[in-house]
Amino acid sequence: MTDTGRVTVKGFLSPGEQEDILLAIKDAELDTSGEIRVHVENHCPGDALDRAAYIFGKLGMHKTTLRNGVLFYLALKNRKFAIIGDQGINTKVPEGFWDQIRERMIVAFREEQFADGLAEGIRLAGEQLKKHFPHQADDVNELPDDISFGEK
Repeated sequence: MTDTGRVTVKGFLSPGEQEDILLAIKDAELDTSGEIRVHVENHCPGDALDRAAYIFGKLGMHKTTLRNGVLFYLALKNRKFAIIGDQGINTKVPEGFWDQIRERMIVAFREEQFADGLAEGIRLAGEQLKKHFPHQADDVNELPDDISFGEK
């Protein structure tokens, strides 16, 4: 990821880009009980995957009934990102699945197409969620479909 000169964490993604990401989340969650979140912050102290796991817990993503939450984490100034899935989805996806999504996202990120990269990753995660956790009649949206922004 490169520093695009966008000053604030919330300003990193334009309103239109944020809308595109939110639409990708809603589409990905449409036919599944799975939950997807995006978290963006400036700095990642240490390893991105460790930080993503911390944010995952802070956002309460481990509290979904079927443990099928997925977090896309970006640290802008450190040029780091990670994708983390909860226990339920991790036992279902093929080995190396998250790495495959990560590689697809890197292609877009290198072109500074951050919203497109996120939307692609969200779409791919949603396909697996729909396959392994299809929507049930009594499903409720357990987590907000917004983008969270950190202070770091």
